[in-house]
Amino acid sequence: MSYFESPIPGCDIFRGEWVPDESSPHYTNETCSYIQEHQNCMMYGRPDLEFLKWRWKPAGCELPRFEPEKFLRLVGNKTLAFVGDSLARNHMQSLLCLLSKVATPKDVSVTEKTDPNKILYYEGYNFTIYIFWSPFLVRSEESAESPGLFKLYLDEPDCKWFTRVARLDYVIFSGANWFTRPSMFYENGRLVGGSYVALNITSDLTLRHSHRMAFRTALRAINDIRFRGKAIVRTLSPMSHFEGGAWDKGGDCRRMRPYRDNETSPMGGLDLDFYTAQVEEFREAQKEAAANGVNMVLMDPTGAMLLRPDGHPSRYGHWPDEKRVLYNDCIHWCLPGPVDAWNDMLLQMLSDSD
Repeated sequence: MSYFESPIPGCDIFRGEWVPDESSPHYTNETCSYIQEHQNCMMYGRPDLEFLKWRWKPAGCELPRFEPEKFLRLVGNKTLAFVGDSLARNHMQSLLCLLSKVATPKDVSVTEKTDPNKILYYEGYNFTIYIFWSPFLVRSEESAESPGLFKLYLDEPDCKWFTRVARLDYVIFSGANWFTRPSMFYENGRLVGGSYVALNITSDLTLRHSHRMAFRTALRAINDIRFRGKAIVRTLSPMSHFEGGAWDKGGDCRRMRPYRDNETSPMGGLDLDFYTAQVEEFREAQKEAAANGVNMVLMDPTGAMLLRPDGHPSRYGHWPDEKRVLYNDCIHWCLPGPVDAWNDMLLQMLSDSD
């Protein structure tokens, strides 16, 4: 499948609008135990539920709602991995909640409970879900001397996922937010630049370079091993929904309904730069993938999520009187919430290939 094709012939499932839907969500915070604390908007008292009463409607067709039984039939005897940061985990937890109506996995992880890398096994279907914590997709090290500063080895895929990927059936790659953190860039073992850090070299490379090169390296690695499964590149979840200030300056996202197409400005700034780089790197990698018989496709929910400033936890990811420094969360998504549409899209994409 090329970038310009859609899982539904004649219809681009990634372009459309959110339309009213009065049906209940597939699950709630009471029926699903996989919702991470800070995305549990109902538990923390979000008073409005209007954000749950919308569904994604592609222009020119219908995107079927998620069917857990159909999904589990498709993935029986297979493996699926999410590779990325906390938004990859947000996506995975949405999937676990959607499947919880019919099946519950066993946690067969071989690491400590606090390790973000997990393995979940659906015994009745011989289906395994992996989550590989790899927010940069490439090898990274946090500085012992300066916590919060990362060394990024931009030409080396992260071994946490790369050593396992050849044995997997489906892999979903994503990433964006962590590239805004203080970082030093290494290529061929040599320091070549950095972002938000003093350097002892002259360099004009920015975080846009580190982000682009990380995607290039990850997708090149998939092609180099001639991956035999299906590689899915998910474009970014917008980082620009803060209003009234930046994320650390009192910004918030308190809207209570989706934007219409004519109510919001086109995506710009860092979101647009990151999105453009992801699509361009995918296109280049997909050309090589097609020549090598590698199945690489694009999952592009960015435009849909740009219209959902109402779907974030905001201040409903913690109790208001907690004695902690917690910013309003306009990055992650409430569960249940708009992020569940990613799995409507995913099911359609897997149905197209099986």
